[in-house]
Amino acid sequence: MYDVVTVGHILLDLRFCVERFATPDRESPITSQSHSVGGSAANVAIGVRRLGGLSKVIGKVGFDDFGKSALEDLAREGVDISNVRIDALGGRTGFTVVIIDSQGQIAMYGFKGAAEELLPEEVTPQAVSNARFMHIASLRLDTSIHAARLAKERGITVTWDPGRVQAQLGLEKLKPIVSLADIIFPNELEAKAMTGEDSIDGAVDTLLSAGPRIVVVKRGARGVYVATQSQRFEVPAYLPGRVVDTTGAGDALVAGMIIGLKRYGLQDAARFATIVAGMKVTRLGSHEIPRLEEVEAEMLRIGWRPGVPPLEERWPSLGVD
Repeated sequence: MYDVVTVGHILLDLRFCVERFATPDRESPITSQSHSVGGSAANVAIGVRRLGGLSKVIGKVGFDDFGKSALEDLAREGVDISNVRIDALGGRTGFTVVIIDSQGQIAMYGFKGAAEELLPEEVTPQAVSNARFMHIASLRLDTSIHAARLAKERGITVTWDPGRVQAQLGLEKLKPIVSLADIIFPNELEAKAMTGEDSIDGAVDTLLSAGPRIVVVKRGARGVYVATQSQRFEVPAYLPGRVVDTTGAGDALVAGMIIGLKRYGLQDAARFATIVAGMKVTRLGSHEIPRLEEVEAEMLRIGWRPGVPPLEERWPSLGVD
């Protein structure tokens, strides 16, 4: 039994570190460069694996060097890649050019390639039948709906992250997938874009009325806002060191929530997830999520135990109210 099967993009991240972003018609020297697997589905699958869970990923890559490199990274992390489709007839693996400045802020240029060409019929019932959670991330709507229906028919908890592009479609077009999801993970801008609401509370009210049991709004430096029909709470962002790379922080939080919900109640799961995400942003690479023993050591260091509210002074934050 897998803890999670992720469905969505498998990409290759091409990272370039610079002191500052270049302005038009100006050059900014590159201080270092590297590459590794990326894409939300890949990042969450790796995160769950590093946090002690079992995971597999369903996605599509091209028959090229980028695809080979991405799959090697996933296999090295222990993620089951047996359901990854390889487009050998001219498909090109998607990639993201990630520019990271000295403050850890990012600019991204993306080419989705084969990742966005995963068709509904390529997600089979057998591929999703033995998982506790299915996480669908930033994937074309028809395939997302098909995958979610397969999961719901099998009693699998469905989580969904809309991503920047799909959120712009609005709730009316997204209702088929929102209504199938048990937990959704929009960021603040996406929640407002989906619903047309100006406030977080208004956006959350609208989203909860569409079907999900839990809405987790990712707020970056302001932490997370979690809402159900019966409770709402905020957990501040957690930052144990200097911000190096914010790429994949949202995926780290999703992986932390999935594993956290396996171990704790909702509020403690959210705190666990913010520790995971906070530790991730101190590291270079979208999937550089900490391992479970590292997270548990950090929990011990700050003296936080699930079930006990943490002392505020021991919760290193970004200093944002």
